[in-house]
Amino acid sequence: MRAGLVRCTVASSVILSLMLLGSRAHADQSTGFSLNGYDPSERGSDWFSNESLDLRGNFRPAFGVTGDLAYRPLVVYDSNNNYQSSVVNDQFTLHVGGSLVMWDRLRIGANLPLVLQQSGDGGTIDTVAFAAPSSSAAVGDLRVGADVRLFGEYGDVATVAVGARAYIPTGQRDDYTGDGEFRLEPRAMIAGDVGVFTYAARVGVMIRGFDNDLGSPLGTQLTFGGSVGARLVDKKLTVGPEVWGGGKLGQNDPAFTATTTPLEGVIGAHYVIADMLRVGAGVGTGLTRGYGSPAFRGLLTVEWAPAYKEPDRDNDGIPDSQDACPDTPGVRTEDPKTNGCPPPPPPPPPPPPSDRDHDGIPDSADACPDVPGVATNDPKTNGCPADRDHDGIPDAEDACPDVAGVKNADPKKNGCPEDTDRDKDGIPNDLDACPDEPGPPNADPKKNGCPLATVKNHQIVINEQVKFATASATILPESDQILEAVTQILRDHTEIDTVSVEGHTDNVGTPARNKALSSRRAASVVAWLVKHGIAKGRLSSIGYGQEKPIDSNETEAGRQNNRRVEFHIESGKMK
Repeated sequence: MRAGLVRCTVASSVILSLMLLGSRAHADQSTGFSLNGYDPSERGSDWFSNESLDLRGNFRPAFGVTGDLAYRPLVVYDSNNNYQSSVVNDQFTLHVGGSLVMWDRLRIGANLPLVLQQSGDGGTIDTVAFAAPSSSAAVGDLRVGADVRLFGEYGDVATVAVGARAYIPTGQRDDYTGDGEFRLEPRAMIAGDVGVFTYAARVGVMIRGFDNDLGSPLGTQLTFGGSVGARLVDKKLTVGPEVWGGGKLGQNDPAFTATTTPLEGVIGAHYVIADMLRVGAGVGTGLTRGYGSPAFRGLLTVEWAPAYKEPDRDNDGIPDSQDACPDTPGVRTEDPKTNGCPPPPPPPPPPPPSDRDHDGIPDSADACPDVPGVATNDPKTNGCPADRDHDGIPDAEDACPDVAGVKNADPKKNGCPEDTDRDKDGIPNDLDACPDEPGPPNADPKKNGCPLATVKNHQIVINEQVKFATASATILPESDQILEAVTQILRDHTEIDTVSVEGHTDNVGTPARNKALSSRRAASVVAWLVKHGIAKGRLSSIGYGQEKPIDSNETEAGRQNNRRVEFHIESGKMK
């Protein structure tokens, strides 16, 4: 019996030793696991890893890709925490995914990691030997998930949702892109906005199929993440830090230590373009040495995520939730009972008042209802033909409309005072600035009735300036009348042999430029006179620029007086 017990004990020891050796041999020949510690948020989120919970809309899609570069996500350190080698040195992954929001509450999503490039040297971590990645490019585990909003809406102080994500083993352990087994992560999420500030947080449990296969750092984990930031540029830009990680759950190994808790942080920004395209960038690092926590991580994302638009069945720009007539296009009003409804028809216009002479003044107020007239404040003349001087002769027939006169068969004298126009130019003496020299009317009382040009002191004096286009020698058409008056003087006064046309400017600009401009303008006047029949030999031109001012150049009025053309008689004997 004693011998049997010894034999049994020895046999048991051998079996136990073989089991331990088998276990150590298995551990020493690890083939890898799902390494990447970054798991992107569902498409349409304002964050890289956390969820902003915009679950508005019915069959509202979003699609996008995220480029993910991880440097040294799995590293061997010696007992003094010095870097030895990289099991996986770099890993560049393209996450391709999409989501669909339905019924303003449910979101389903999918994501497929595509490792486009990775490299490593292999190594031993905590007695576990890891081989280098077997492929430089590989496919990761396909992720599918669903989330349900419990309460709150996007933009509220708090929106809460629960959901779950399943990981289908489409990746390979040898490529560090999968566990080779099905994974499941139930989770709870919260997000919200407070003014320009925004936040998001989540917590879940990642249930992994092999708890003790590769040593203590792997197995079922408590996952978590959080972010805070600000919404800027009319809420199109979201900026802020994010953290995420996981801690192993179980009784066999310590939890939430530096090696059992991969933890990462990034600083990122997302910007919405044209309410449908979202771009983002972020950089960060691992905060612990947990498996999958890299020395550096860079993220770039591009998403097609159309902005939510409230239903508007009648397409009048007023959401159905605010539209009192959601099926009939209308207009916006302050009254909730009429907002979005068609405006009431306007009342019929009142019949127009009688206006027999069609002058716009109703007959009831028209002192001359059968003769078109003008409106006045005097009931006795309102609607009657205009008669500014109140002499009973309408302005249209009055040769002196501003001076009371008498009727006259001569249209040139009708309405003018008798014997009050010595020069017979139709302008009464008391209004005529030159009562003994006929001249045209002028708005300037000092020039009214004066000839446009006269000969005085060896000079042909004009009472209006010759006008030119700005900074040019082109004569404006409004100066034709004054130049015609000069032409007529030269025709009438053949005794004038030669006339010098002088051009002058103000002092604005350089002297050289002003002199050149005045010379061209004087020459233009000579050319005009020659074109209208004056012999070229009787004329010469010269420009003095700003050399001979006749007024101050300190005021606009003075400068205007200095910009002039003068006609100086050089030779000839006046009769």
